[in-house]
Amino acid sequence: MVKKFVSPFFLTFFLALLIIDMQFLWKYVDDLVGKGLEWYLILELLFYVSATFVSLAMALAVLLSSLMTFGNLGEKYEIVAMKSAGISITSLMKPLALISLLLALFSFWFSDNVVPAAYVKWRTMMYEIAEQKPTLSMDEGVFYDGIDGYIIRIGKKHRDNENIEDVLIYDHSKFMGNITGTYAKRGTMTITPDKKFFVFTLYDGYLWDESRNQNSRDASYPYFFARFKKQYLKMDISSFEMQDVSDEFFKESSKASKIEKINEDIMVKKSEINDISSDVFRKYEAAFYKDLKIRGEEWKKRPAEQQHFTMEKLAPSYREQVYYRALAKADNLMGSLSQSHLITELKERELREYQIEFHQRLALPLACFLFFFTGAPLGTIIRKGGIGIPLVITVIFFAFYFVISIFGEKMAKNGDTPVWVGMWLSTFITVPICIFLTYKAAVDSAMMSPDAYANFFRKIKDFIHKKSRKKQS
Repeated sequence: MVKKFVSPFFLTFFLALLIIDMQFLWKYVDDLVGKGLEWYLILELLFYVSATFVSLAMALAVLLSSLMTFGNLGEKYEIVAMKSAGISITSLMKPLALISLLLALFSFWFSDNVVPAAYVKWRTMMYEIAEQKPTLSMDEGVFYDGIDGYIIRIGKKHRDNENIEDVLIYDHSKFMGNITGTYAKRGTMTITPDKKFFVFTLYDGYLWDESRNQNSRDASYPYFFARFKKQYLKMDISSFEMQDVSDEFFKESSKASKIEKINEDIMVKKSEINDISSDVFRKYEAAFYKDLKIRGEEWKKRPAEQQHFTMEKLAPSYREQVYYRALAKADNLMGSLSQSHLITELKERELREYQIEFHQRLALPLACFLFFFTGAPLGTIIRKGGIGIPLVITVIFFAFYFVISIFGEKMAKNGDTPVWVGMWLSTFITVPICIFLTYKAAVDSAMMSPDAYANFFRKIKDFIHKKSRKKQS
């Protein structure tokens, strides 16, 4: 059983990982295209990204490989032969259930130890790539403004991407528009070995400068013009290089921490929220309760005729001052409470993010184990091997699980439900399905067998045919 399971597992695992990587490339294609990245940098980025998707690909592989394994056994009637020899379905599932449990434990260990480091690496690389300027991709007949201070147009490029013709270059370093320029009939363009400078070697051209009239003492000669046989033009492109970013920039994220650290951060966030709540209560108490209590005690010490004092007895000018003082005090308190409320919302949002990551670290490895008890019984029931029907069923079930997971996670992020409810919602729904399918497989149910449904519809057809005959007779 283990031998039959291992081969499709590794095949489907790497296939699922490849598909997820392609989805990542499609999502971030705008950040990668036109940056002149070396092939080994793209492979390194995909390596780190693949590490973060191992747990997800493993869950998919367990589901599909278990479906294929038991589907092949059912299609070849090997399960029937084993049952006739006294081997039950549950006995057949035990060794692979143990393998699935070990894979789930490995998935948890991997997501807690390897994934945080891989996440930091790929986030750092993506930040460096995003900050990098587009590479020198000059098209024929198009004005290129990728180099600071210059606008370049190349009429024709040879296949070697080095020899060029009909070259026009505007110098915008003086921020005065197209008043300084160079034109050449032909030339070459190269990058220095250190990739810090872009060098044009131009032949048979001329240059002009209309900026001389701005500072020239002799206004009679405001325009400068010169011809040349050969000219060198050097442009700084050091800003095009990838800048190294420290890994510490991304290590504070919840996804870059181990589960023990996440749990500690959750406790810290809860403590901070409690401190803010206590501070708000102290401000409220100081502003109203204590002040009113002290004022009330002072008021009781006054003579009886003064205790029946009302605002109407005050002079209008002094009465207005009292109102303004009370209003200013209330405004100050409301501003303080609003600020505390905003800070509390931010802290609660951060707390939910850490709680979501904590539960996700546990839920996904458990799904890897539960998916076996979905795939194996389904394979036994449908009795179809190969990759066609199992793949369709895998996609449908995983899409169902994934949609529920996203729905629960969204509710948890918005605070519409407790985080643990939202993050374990898909598991709560999957567990009864696993129990039901395992029971149906154990009792040899044919609820998903095509032959069973064909027989059912055949009986209905025969029944209708008999009824129609009776009416005719």
